[in-house]
Amino acid sequence: MKKLIALALALTLALGVVLFAACGKKTPASPADLSNIPDGAKIAVPNDATNEARALLILDQLGVIKLKADAGVTATKLDIEENPHNVEILEVEAAQIPNFLKDVAFGVINSNYALAAGLNPVKDSVAVEGAYSPYANILTVKEGAEDAPETKALIAALSSKKVADFISEKYDGAVISVVENPGDGFDPDLDYAALAGKTISVAASPTPHAEILAVAKELLAEKDITLEVIEYTDYVQPNLVVDAGDVFANYFQHAPYLEDFNASNGTHLVSVLPVHVEPMGVYASNAGAASNADAPAAPAAGDEK
Repeated sequence: MKKLIALALALTLALGVVLFAACGKKTPASPADLSNIPDGAKIAVPNDATNEARALLILDQLGVIKLKADAGVTATKLDIEENPHNVEILEVEAAQIPNFLKDVAFGVINSNYALAAGLNPVKDSVAVEGAYSPYANILTVKEGAEDAPETKALIAALSSKKVADFISEKYDGAVISVVENPGDGFDPDLDYAALAGKTISVAASPTPHAEILAVAKELLAEKDITLEVIEYTDYVQPNLVVDAGDVFANYFQHAPYLEDFNASNGTHLVSVLPVHVEPMGVYASNAGAASNADAPAAPAAGDEK
């Protein structure tokens, strides 16, 4: 069953990349351009299990490599079946890939880290996932807290039109809300008076999660609820502190990562709301040079945009 889910996710991801390339969104280079990179070009991908697989699946769909048919969302570079350009896949800690761009031909970067580095996934990438990516970023709590009043208050606030509008206006396609039928930010069945004066803590990545939570914080403040956002720059501590009960919830990861984390660490965390998608993008070594003076400006080893 798990294998079937993995294959379904891989198919959905493939569809997302193809749809994006076909719908005329702004991309500096086409998949055909990317597949013509020189032999031996270096490509940096995230070194955590689910994001490495996600990056490799994108490169597979773009024709750079070919993965084994059953690789799915657990793929590693050992699952590369064909490598026509003899590219060298470098496994790098996800947050550090923007810093590695000057030393590689391409880097596959999570949007939160791209945005933090001054890169726009829509404008600066040579290819990017579409909105149909299965990797929606989720609000997560410890098992047993799914129906807690605090959880319901967070769900309502993050499901609001105010948050959805902020995502659309702030990120201009670099982050995409997946909330259907956003509301006013409040759960009509929730006793907000019982929550008045309480603090709800949420662990989050700085960009875009903490920025999005700042909007939810304004809504909760209207009901005299304090939202405490605790920022982390790694993918491990936010889950550990929630599982330990030190922090109530977190908002930084996608469901495949959470599933793998629970299995690997014995944690008991559950997703309660998919909030947004951050399309993972492929960036050339000169990504953002025209728009961001601090971005790496070394020429790409492949076709320049």
